[in-house]
Amino acid sequence: MFKLRSICLSVAFAAATFGSVTASAADRRVEIANKAGVTIVAFHASRANITDWEENILAGQKLKSGSSIVIDIDDGSGGCMFDFKAVFADGDEVVSEDNNVCELELFTFE
Repeated sequence: MFKLRSICLSVAFAAATFGSVTASAADRRVEIANKAGVTIVAFHASRANITDWEENILAGQKLKSGSSIVIDIDDGSGGCMFDFKAVFADGDEVVSEDNNVCELELFTFE
């Protein structure tokens, strides 16, 4: 599963770099933007009804302030509601609950 997410992240990164991507009901790609002023060193997205966080989707990459990345948040469950967690380089963590990735196109950490 880790390898699949890495491939999806690479494809999503290429899509973000070379063209815009929009979300639809079957498309759970969400652009994650960092406007917090601090680099994001880890990003997790887990279904809202799950108590543990899934692995770090950035997988060793970092999302600098002022940057964004498109991530496919499709875990194969068909679910739309996900919680997000960003871990910043300064140690701060921000959690956002109940994000509808079937409708959400852009999520910004500020």
